[in-house]
Amino acid sequence: MRQTSQRHIAYADGKTAIVQCEDDKLRLDFKDGHAPSLWKLNPTTHPPCLQWMGSCSAAPNATESLAALEAAFQLHPEAIEFRLSMPQLAPGLRDGIVDLSPSRPPRVARSVLWQQQRLWLPQPRPPYALHYKMTGERRHPVRPAHPQNTVYRRFIPWLGRTLSLRTVDPDADLPTFHRWMNDPTVAHFWEESGDLGHHRAYLQRIAGDPHAVGLIGCFDGQPFGYFEAYWAKEDRIAPFYDAGDHDRGWHALVGEAEFRGQPYLTAWLPSLSHYLFLDDCRTQRIVVEPRSDNLKMRKNLPRCGYALLKEFDFPHKRAVLGVLLRERFFADALWIPQSDAAAPDASTQ
Repeated sequence: MRQTSQRHIAYADGKTAIVQCEDDKLRLDFKDGHAPSLWKLNPTTHPPCLQWMGSCSAAPNATESLAALEAAFQLHPEAIEFRLSMPQLAPGLRDGIVDLSPSRPPRVARSVLWQQQRLWLPQPRPPYALHYKMTGERRHPVRPAHPQNTVYRRFIPWLGRTLSLRTVDPDADLPTFHRWMNDPTVAHFWEESGDLGHHRAYLQRIAGDPHAVGLIGCFDGQPFGYFEAYWAKEDRIAPFYDAGDHDRGWHALVGEAEFRGQPYLTAWLPSLSHYLFLDDCRTQRIVVEPRSDNLKMRKNLPRCGYALLKEFDFPHKRAVLGVLLRERFFADALWIPQSDAAAPDASTQ
């Protein structure tokens, strides 16, 4: 699916850049007052080229370069890599981003760029030191403290809106969470309808649980849904598959009916996966376990790269196990909406 939008917003290193594309020219205007950054795109070369149009005696900094690269890949989603043309590379690009193989110009692969925390995470965190503890009979790594405030931002070209994820405020978000949980569509699958006291206790329990974190999804700052991200090793799903130390999982609800359409799902579902892979570079798999009778989710998960492996029984529901591999997500650019199911539903074969 080729993006037709000629306007983009990038958030590299926490700085907001408005990107305008006219013909083959990119102009980046930063909201912090940084001078405009001008670039030229040549998508017809092999590989396509991104050229800085500034002074030949200077060079763009890493933030400018990353923002321009993100915009270039959004405007040309079919591109696997871009060649860079500039007087010199900023130090922040050399380590783990630009391919500096001898005898060819520097290049940046799409799959590498999209694994850079600093483009989408306002407060990137290094991997937490690996050491172990026991929770009941389960041995698992000690988890980092819950993040705070906004943890992820991404401009969605086909909506023209910014999707963000922020941590739940158990007091301020309680009325909205309470209303969502009592929505008939949500209550059917979550089975958590109740009064304010019930939902206050729910949010307080999640806030005190080191293996899970509650997130509010927003479009341009407007809350639309609740997401619960968890570490799979110490979760109830662990006995049903070979859980890795840094596997992540999630639960989701879209509380606002106006955001339940396919264009929005193709924005939030891959973005949630993207955030979980970025949050810890050691996460190789993401798992989900929707109810087996949730036919819409069973249809949408394969389109977002999740292989549906089997059905199994929790005490409270029959579920289907979905698994997304890190390598597949980034190699196949699964943040771009897919028109056809990308994998068969193994549980029906």
